[in-house]
This record gives sequence, structure tokens and C-alpha cells, in this order.
Amino acid sequence: MSGYNEWEDKSHAEEWILISKNIGTQLSIDEIALSNGELYTVITNKKAKGQKGALVAMIKGTKYEDVHEILQKIPCTLRNSVEEITFDMSHSMKLISRTTFPNAILVTDRFHVQKVISEAVQEIRIDIRKKVIKEENEKWKQARKNKKRYTPELFNNGDTRKQLLARSRYLLFKPSSKWSERQIERSYILFQEYPHLKKAYHLSMFFRNCYENTRSIDNAKDKFNKWYVKVKSEYKENEALESMMIAAETIVRHKDTILNYFINRSTNASAESFNAKLKGFRSVIRGVIDRKFYLFRILKLYG
Repeated sequence: MSGYNEWEDKSHAEEWILISKNIGTQLSIDEIALSNGELYTVITNKKAKGQKGALVAMIKGTKYEDVHEILQKIPCTLRNSVEEITFDMSHSMKLISRTTFPNAILVTDRFHVQKVISEAVQEIRIDIRKKVIKEENEKWKQARKNKKRYTPELFNNGDTRKQLLARSRYLLFKPSSKWSERQIERSYILFQEYPHLKKAYHLSMFFRNCYENTRSIDNAKDKFNKWYVKVKSEYKENEALESMMIAAETIVRHKDTILNYFINRSTNASAESFNAKLKGFRSVIRGVIDRKFYLFRILKLYG
């Protein structure tokens, strides 16, 4: 009744599915773990907003050569009609987009870029916490050796040094205007104890503001350059900011496609949302047993 037995793409469905008619001027490309960790490259049409007609292609794997070969089956005129395509910071996704859709503006997703900077701040926090745990373990061993009881240091807010660093995770992701009273109190102690973490946090907020308060490529380029110079300067003064410097160099490497965001302010949110829908659908049907039939149902819903 579903038409599954007469499905023309059934023989190669597990390897690739193409719906060329769904191509629009703005596309998103991303990867998704469909079942058992098996990765698929998924291309969607932003205009469909995750509804019927959203799915353009679903190809097994993320290797450039494999995905590019399948996408060449789409008529050249349709591929040339794509004006913009968004993706994460994956090199393979960028290469696939550039060679398959030659006329499209390539845009690196804003939120993946910001994630690189946020993770750099978290790496600094984690490195400090590891050292603190190591020191506490040594103090505990020494106290035990001397047959004494070890009591960790407590700050005014009731946190031990180890707890302070663990509980500061979320406040480092947010601008200070969104902190709660307890987070404000905790941040004051944290930054007083670890000034270089404070510098890393402010550098991440500086970078965030480059996105939020900029409306042109030239202005964005100027702000990003100033931010990079500032990171470089801070790193020279304190090598503990190495994670931030590495993140800054990654941003510079992807600068051209990052700056393209300021043309239409497009993100890869539609692709992330579509991936979430596929995962939700998989959850509703309690996992995938017959992958071909699962793909057939996805095609019926979003093809």
C-alpha cells in the first residue's frame, strides 16, 4: 500500500538518494549518524523549512570523492542555480560544496565558529581543574601519611577550589548580563583566582560581539582582525592562553567563508533542525531495523 515495492530507488537507497527537483537557491549541507553510527551526508533546501520538499540528497559517508560522484548526477543547470550553501567547519563539506555548486557563496555556520572559541575557554578551565585535582590528591596523600585529616579550602560562596572550577562551566558560555546572582558571585571568585581565565572569557565575548554588532563584511573583517591581534598579544604575555591562540588561528584559516555570513546572515540551523527531526523520527519508531524502509519513509515525509 505504501508503494515501497515499486520504489525506483530501492536498489541503491542505502548508498544514496537524490531528489533533484527539490534544489533551491539556498542549501544546507551537514552529516548525520543515521543508525549504528553510520554517517550520511545530507543536503537540504532552506526554503522548505524542514517540511515536504526539504530533502535534496542523502548519501552514505562523508568522503569527498564518494559524495561528489553521486552529486554529479544532478543536472548541471540545477547545480549552477544554487546561490548560497551553508555548512559547519568540516573540510570535506566545504570541498563538496565548492566543487558541486560552483556558483554558490560558501558560508561557514556562525554557531560552529563560536563553538570553537567557547571550547577554547573550556579547555583552559579544564586544564586548571586537572592541576587543582592533582594538587588536592597530593595534599590528601601527604595528610594521610602524617596521619592527619585533609580539609579542602572553602571560598566565601561555599565552593571548594575543585567545585568552583566545575560549577563555572555554564557561566563561561554566557555574557555577564545573563548571569544569575550566584553566577556573578562565583565569577568574581573565579576571575580573582585565575586572571588568565578571565582574559580568555573576555576574548570569547569580544568575538561574540563581532557577530552580534556587525552588519557588513568590511566592518566584520576589521573587527575580527582587531580580535586576532588582541588574542596574539595576550598569548605573548601568558602562554596559558594557548588554546585560545589555536582557536584564533583556526578562525583565520576559515576567514573567507566565515565573513560570507555577513552577506545574508545565513546559518546552518535548518540543517541542524532537519537532523534533529530525523533523530526524533528514529526515536518514535524505536530504532532502525530495515534501513531501506526507514529511508523510504524519510523520503515520503521530506522528499
